[in-house]
Amino acid sequence: GKSMTMNIMCGVLKQTEGDVYIKGISISKNPVEAKRHIGFLPQVPPLHLDLTVEEYLEYCAELRHIPDREVKKAVQEVMVRCGISHFAKRVIHNLSGGYQQRVGIAQAIIHNPAFVVLDEPTNGLDIPGKSQFRKFIASGMSDDKTIVISTHQVRDIDKVLDHVLIMDDSRVLLDESTSSICDKLFFVESDDRELAKSALFAIPTIQGNYLILPNEKQDESELNLELLFNATLATPEEIARLFHTQK
Repeated sequence: GKSMTMNIMCGVLKQTEGDVYIKGISISKNPVEAKRHIGFLPQVPPLHLDLTVEEYLEYCAELRHIPDREVKKAVQEVMVRCGISHFAKRVIHNLSGGYQQRVGIAQAIIHNPAFVVLDEPTNGLDIPGKSQFRKFIASGMSDDKTIVISTHQVRDIDKVLDHVLIMDDSRVLLDESTSSICDKLFFVESDDRELAKSALFAIPTIQGNYLILPNEKQDESELNLELLFNATLATPEEIARLFHTQK
C-alpha cells in the first residue's frame, strides 16, 4: 500500500474517498497547480533512455514550468547536487542502474518543490551514491519543505532521522526522538555472552550479537534503526514500558 499511497499523494492515481492537499491546494480539484509543488520519484524512474542526462533534465525543467532563461542553471545545479555532472552528455541508457537512479532523483527535485516524494530512492545506489543521497536529504530539510521517503533500506536513512514512529496494525508502538531513544537504549555489537543475557533484544552475527541494552550508564551509541524496529515488534511491552507508550 505504500506505493499506492504515494501515487495518490502525487496525483498519479485518483483516490476513491477523501482528498489530498498540497500547500492547501486540492490535488483532485486543481491538479496542475498542486503538482507545481510536488517532486515525485516512483519505484521505476520515469526516464527517457535515448536522451542524454542533460537533455532529459532540460526536458523535465520545461515540464516543471521553469522559465526558459533559468533552465540551464537549474539543470547544472541539480546535476551537481546528485553527483551526475560528469555524465551530462552520456545517453541515459548507457548509465549504470545506480546512476540512472540518481537521474531519477534529479528530475524529482529540479524545480525545488516544497513536497518531495521518493519511493525506494536508494535502490541500485552504490556506497558513494547513498552518501550523496543522505547529504541531499540533510541539506533539503527545512520548515517549508516536506520529504517523504518509502524504503526497506533503513540503514540508508537512519543517520538523517531526528524522530522515530513505529506502528504495527495501526497501533503506535514507539513515538520518540532519536536522542530520547539513545538516552534510554544502548546499541552495541558484542561477543560477550554474559552481556547478551542482560540485553533487551539480541540478533546473532558472525562476531557475536547485535544487542540493545538499557542505557543505565548514559553511554553514547549510534541508533540502529533496523535493530530497534525488530526489538519493538518482538518485545512491544518492554519498549512501551521504557518509553511510557500507551498500547
